[in-house]
Amino acid sequence: MGALAVLPAPSFADTVQDLVERVDYRRADTPDEREEIYRLRYDAYRQEGAIDPNLARSFSDRFDQLDNAYVFGVHVDGKLASSIRLNISTPENPELPALGVFRDVLQPELEGRKTIIDPTRFVVEPSIARALPKISYATVRIGWMACEYFDADWVLATVRVEHQAFYKRLFGHKPLCKARPYPTLTKPISLMGLEYPAAKERVHQRYPFFRSTYFERRMLFERFIQPPHILRPGMPANG
Repeated sequence: MGALAVLPAPSFADTVQDLVERVDYRRADTPDEREEIYRLRYDAYRQEGAIDPNLARSFSDRFDQLDNAYVFGVHVDGKLASSIRLNISTPENPELPALGVFRDVLQPELEGRKTIIDPTRFVVEPSIARALPKISYATVRIGWMACEYFDADWVLATVRVEHQAFYKRLFGHKPLCKARPYPTLTKPISLMGLEYPAAKERVHQRYPFFRSTYFERRMLFERFIQPPHILRPGMPANG
């Protein structure tokens, strides 16, 4: 008998792409959808000791309600697995969560009429994080799609110092200042930034799963279109 062919192990990018095609991205627009995400946030932040307990077991802030806010849930097999919030700063609507703490760093860019994506409240359900550790990559992909859709100049990462390596390795974010105390959180937060136009092609070449179609981006971010209840990102990428 001939030797059995040994199939190559799937690459990192292939395994993330498989997960991307499995998840459902849902924009949370209704009160019930939002509350489910606020409860997930609370549980995730409490597990890390990042917030103080509250009787409601829910965690939200005024930035969730801004006109430039987009709150997303990522679902796996019908279960909420992770969430991320994006605030999109434009010359017409410049308010961002990061401004309250890092205004001195960001104000010159805003005065230059730059479009800035500020992804925050990135959380993963603990049991799913253990079972599907690559869910983090499928989740931050939403912020990357927003950069393309809104023609962003900058994308931020306001994260604890121990999480900087993830964003530096994945996208090339650089720290913009030292970590500072951050409202509602018990641990200091650092500000990292990336110039999206300069990084786009490099990131796409290294991590093709960050590519997306115009249809996918439009259904996630265009307000006057009613998003489908479930959006599966399985179409060929062109962005």
